Amino acid sequence: MAVAMVTTAVEQTPTIDEPVYAGTAVVYAQQHNLHFNPEHPPLGKLIIASGLVLAHPHLDAGLSGDQGELGRRLLYESGNDPWRLMLWARLPVIVLTLLFGLVVLAFARDLVGPAGGLAALALYTFSPDVIAHGSLATLDVPAAGFVLTSAWLLWRARRRPRLYLPLAGVALGAALATKMSTLTAVPVLLLLVVVSVWRARRSPGLDARGKVRLVAVGLAVAAGVALIAVAVVWLTYLAVDPRLRWATPADVPTVHGLRGLVIDWMPFPRPFRDGMRIQFGFEYATWEGFLFGRLYRGSLWYYLPTALLVKTPLGMLVLWAAGAVTLLAIRRLRPAAPYLLLPPAVLLVAAMSGSRDLGVRYAIFVPMFLAVAAAGVLAVHRRWTRMAAAALILFVAVSSLRTFPYYLPYSNEAFGGPAKTHLRLHDSNVDWGQDLGRLADRLRERHPGERVWLVYKGSGVPSYYGIEASDPRKAPPSEVHGLLVVSDSAVAKARGRLAALIATSTPIDEVGHSITIYRRG
Repeated sequence: MAVAMVTTAVEQTPTIDEPVYAGTAVVYAQQHNLHFNPEHPPLGKLIIASGLVLAHPHLDAGLSGDQGELGRRLLYESGNDPWRLMLWARLPVIVLTLLFGLVVLAFARDLVGPAGGLAALALYTFSPDVIAHGSLATLDVPAAGFVLTSAWLLWRARRRPRLYLPLAGVALGAALATKMSTLTAVPVLLLLVVVSVWRARRSPGLDARGKVRLVAVGLAVAAGVALIAVAVVWLTYLAVDPRLRWATPADVPTVHGLRGLVIDWMPFPRPFRDGMRIQFGFEYATWEGFLFGRLYRGSLWYYLPTALLVKTPLGMLVLWAAGAVTLLAIRRLRPAAPYLLLPPAVLLVAAMSGSRDLGVRYAIFVPMFLAVAAAGVLAVHRRWTRMAAAALILFVAVSSLRTFPYYLPYSNEAFGGPAKTHLRLHDSNVDWGQDLGRLADRLRERHPGERVWLVYKGSGVPSYYGIEASDPRKAPPSEVHGLLVVSDSAVAKARGRLAALIATSTPIDEVGHSITIYRRG
């Protein structure tokens, strides 16, 4: 897994979100300013900054403009090497992703022993989605991993509550300090605190009064865990700016009704609460989606489950389902079901109700939690069960290895593999701007000296990589001759002039399963 992630980190140019996080991370480290990217809390960007400070990036102080401009300034306009900076930004996330693999191993081993731990770890390490997003300087895998870690620590707290409950609060706080979407998991995890306290302190023959008292203790402990989580969030903001200087930007939307009241009463720093208002502003907007050839406006409730079916190895889907059934069916494993199934279920339902159908990264917690749940299959003591599980894990490994190093556009064999993913999905499922450098190499090797017309969806700067191209949408169709290069997400959304240009061109090549090269006579 480390080899796969480092390889993709070295080969891929910046995806759409990464320059924003990298630029913000450098501002945090050098200027201690919370102004940029307030819609996400600081911890994930501080993790990214831990790698970037070793690259000694140059960035002028007092920059104006938005966070997108900040990212471009850092990578392409300040004398820095974007290849080197992005590698150093991605390495801390890679290390963290590997450490979460140890959590998967330990969690599954606690449930079904060493064989189950290794099975869960195999599913985790070969997950194309975890590899793809664990090798990027983004926030999705860190946030999901901290939620998983909190659930594992709560499971262990059933036996040693004094040790593991505070640690679970720290992990929960780390999740909240990375992405606000993890707030949905808070009620579930606090309920699991009560369950763990009940299991740890329950004694035979407990009367009704004793049960009420034990529930009260559990609720008090849950409040303590919540306070620890809140303290972690405050500490991350203070780590960036100890004086917590913050002025609410003029473009922060006003949130009315119950949501507005909840935000106002939350015990978090003001920049966190303003960030929540920005997130709700995103949810109020109307976004475009693409699913199985259909371009639509708005969101589809079944988008994420469908995208997971497309982008998850077939053997992994079978083991997830079998593991979930086993957790519910086998009596000794049943207590673990709430810890492994409830958090991802609640997070998935919340993500499904969102307005942005942009990729399975919004559900990256699913392969992390269900890798552990799948290990429950090994609790069925039948020889054929272990042989079937081993065969399915091998199938997963082969499917994952075959897509190397193109993990972002992965889809399983039932949907045609990575080369066909762009026909079913778009955006971060396929084409997130990651192949601009590979495109430059392809044009130099196979199409030197040809006229290039480019529609690129991403944050990279084509000219930096030696791509001299014009936008075909800004020229009369009669002048567009030569190579027409289009990001597959732009192909999926093509309308008007671009759709006509593509229809009258011949596809001759593709790059990374995310960019198509056409020839137009």
